[in-house]
Amino acid sequence: MVLFIITTYALLLGSFYNVVGLRVPLKKSIVKPRSSCPYCRHQLTAFELLPVFSYVIQKGKCRRCQGRISPLYPFMEALNASLFALAYVQIGLEWELLVAWTLISMFIIITVSDLKYMVIPDKVLLFFTGLFVLERIFLPLSPWWDSLVGAGVGFILLLTIAVVSKGGMGGGDIKLYGVIGLAVGLKVTLLSFMLATFFGAIIGLLALACKVIEKGKPIPFGPFIAAGTVVAFLYGEAIMSIYLSIFQM
Repeated sequence: MVLFIITTYALLLGSFYNVVGLRVPLKKSIVKPRSSCPYCRHQLTAFELLPVFSYVIQKGKCRRCQGRISPLYPFMEALNASLFALAYVQIGLEWELLVAWTLISMFIIITVSDLKYMVIPDKVLLFFTGLFVLERIFLPLSPWWDSLVGAGVGFILLLTIAVVSKGGMGGGDIKLYGVIGLAVGLKVTLLSFMLATFFGAIIGLLALACKVIEKGKPIPFGPFIAAGTVVAFLYGEAIMSIYLSIFQM
């Protein structure tokens, strides 16, 4: 029952996060106007705004003009619900679950923005920085200064890569890792970066092989940072145990 409630609310939140991720980079209000079809400007009804289900029932098309709806919307809604549920299963009803859900929320928003516009909005990062500061005041890491070290190392690490690669890393990615470090501390930040780099390399090579992207064309790194951090945060201890056991054989 708890899992059903979490999944239901997370689907609704995922729909809202889509709006935030699409509107904030364009400096539009996230409240007004109501969501509408990008082709015929038909304002969507409550039924048409049902996360995932309305997309399936309408077969991915606008009910008014039959214009095709981007699959990004239901995918991010379903992903948010899945990750919220996964975090609950992994952590349980502990206070740290709040930090996990906050991280996932930020990642869904910045992934939408990065995929759509190749931008990670400063407003989004500032908002979540405030949330993480409050959470780590009341739910401090051990030791408490691990958050500060993680934020500093995360920021400096990405900044160094950007300088060495002469712009190979975006400013949004640099600031994002500072926020991540604040939330998860040093160890998870470093593991997150290794996993994000690994995921990015694998997906990048597959995309090139399948000719989905052109060689030399930049790809958004935000989604890989998100994937690496979620995996590191939820499964970091298990990953490190496996890694250490390999070298002790």
